[in-house]
Amino acid sequence: MTDEAADIRFRRADLQRYAAALLAGAGFGRKQAEQTAELLVWANVRGVDSHGVLRIPRYVEMVEAGTIKPDAEPEVVERKGAISVLEAARAPGATAMVAAMQEAVEQAAKFGVAWCAARNITHAGAIGYYALQAASKGYVGIVMTASGPLMAYQGSRGSAVSTNPLAIAVPSTGEPVVLDMSTANVALGKVMAAKDAGKSIPPDWGVDAQGQPTTDPKQVATLTPLGGAKGSGLSLMIEIMVSVLVNNPVIAPALNGNGSGRMNGLAIAVQIDAFGASDRFAQEVSSLAQALKAAPLAEGTTAILMPGERGFAEAAAREAGGIPLPRGTVARLAKLAEKFGVDPPAPQK
Repeated sequence: MTDEAADIRFRRADLQRYAAALLAGAGFGRKQAEQTAELLVWANVRGVDSHGVLRIPRYVEMVEAGTIKPDAEPEVVERKGAISVLEAARAPGATAMVAAMQEAVEQAAKFGVAWCAARNITHAGAIGYYALQAASKGYVGIVMTASGPLMAYQGSRGSAVSTNPLAIAVPSTGEPVVLDMSTANVALGKVMAAKDAGKSIPPDWGVDAQGQPTTDPKQVATLTPLGGAKGSGLSLMIEIMVSVLVNNPVIAPALNGNGSGRMNGLAIAVQIDAFGASDRFAQEVSSLAQALKAAPLAEGTTAILMPGERGFAEAAAREAGGIPLPRGTVARLAKLAEKFGVDPPAPQK
């Protein structure tokens, strides 16, 4: 978490316009800039600052390096029954994965379930955003992405697999239930956020170049897998399902020195009506959540929360009180604003 005494707060609408303007300055097309800005600020609103606007300077670097093609348009290049392949052509990750989930939902309406493999995407941000797009339409949404080595495989000292995330969202009678998790102990963005805030990190987040645990975010050379063999094994299987299956492997070429920078995504939509009335499902999900929340509390626990519940509560607070950004993040964005001739928004008092 950031030191909120040092944070600067912004209104959501102002921050989103600012983010879109910075991305446009970097060459993003209008649609791509707006979609990416919405995704990033959505993460900030929910308290997932590791996947928020602090990513913009890195996205600009990726555009300049040719890793992101900022005005590329994803295209569905193959459909076979309930399976679709979308060629993203290195479009911004938000644009690619919004298109992938839209394709999955449309095809699931026909087949009951749909699998859309998104090939050659770029950094997709907080993937719960895309899973929730399906849930908001009455579907189960499942999203995964696969990228290059960032995390140790169980038993390895350096980066061997990625922090490949998994998100699942389902409708309820109230807010959807949404699980959004990395296969690492933390996402790389949390290390970046700690660096921006000038804070130390827990020793189990990452290791240095010698493979030793470190509390200095500047010394992190690779991240550590969630649950050891469980996290690294899950990351491996996501790489197989998301990359190898679509004939665009990421990890093996990177480890063999034959390629890097590739990313792929997967969007799955399941039609709830295919199993019966969707309102019954939503009610049962709500009943399950209430039953769990009524369980006896462990010592030191004040409430039992469902996946995503903390994010919805944080969003309500930040919508009212503003989105806090560390001064380090604000300063890095301001440098881009000066470069692109963009006026930074006024802070919210």
